[in-house]
Amino acid sequence: MQTPRNPDRTRERLLEAGFREIHRRGFQPASLDTIVDEAGVTKGALYHHFANKQALGYAVVDEVLRAALYERWLGPIERAKDPLDALIGSIRKASQGKVVIEIGCPMNNLAQEMSAVDEGFQQRICELYQRWEAGVMRALERGQMQGRVRRDVDVAEAATFIVASLAGALGLAKTRKNGAPLGACATGLTHYLVALRPERRRPASARSRKI
Repeated sequence: MQTPRNPDRTRERLLEAGFREIHRRGFQPASLDTIVDEAGVTKGALYHHFANKQALGYAVVDEVLRAALYERWLGPIERAKDPLDALIGSIRKASQGKVVIEIGCPMNNLAQEMSAVDEGFQQRICELYQRWEAGVMRALERGQMQGRVRRDVDVAEAATFIVASLAGALGLAKTRKNGAPLGACATGLTHYLVALRPERRRPASARSRKI
């Protein structure tokens, strides 16, 4: 059954359905017929909002994945009193996700599938990863100002290491179809983040570690 006409809601439904189909199958195999069926609209409605499949895919990255990145990673560390605690909590939560084990991280999937074949996707996905790194870097800088992160930490290098470790673990978990890589990554990054604190702020069991 088709939904009542509401242009804004129609576009939103197309983006939601497009995201789900692309996440399940990948961008290139994704079916526009499946997308319009799940959105409850016509092909004409799809082409009213998006010139072609590529335009829909770009909008999924620009709008859906960007919003998910903020909700899942950037928002929590921006709002947190202690950015290291927030990062550790987000990493542990990510290590328990069943969906990313079964079908992968949507951003990671698109990066692997499309970065080498479509410049528009490559630029957009690169920008999202840069946004993620920048958010982690700002959180660590705030931690330094608060005295929660050591002053000698290179926050840009640390942010890249954290994001790259997570991205690699997400890809490996999907390939293996089990969460062991994510669990190992969460454990390693937790030790790493704890070691970024000044020694007086570390748990007694971690005071001998220094990164």
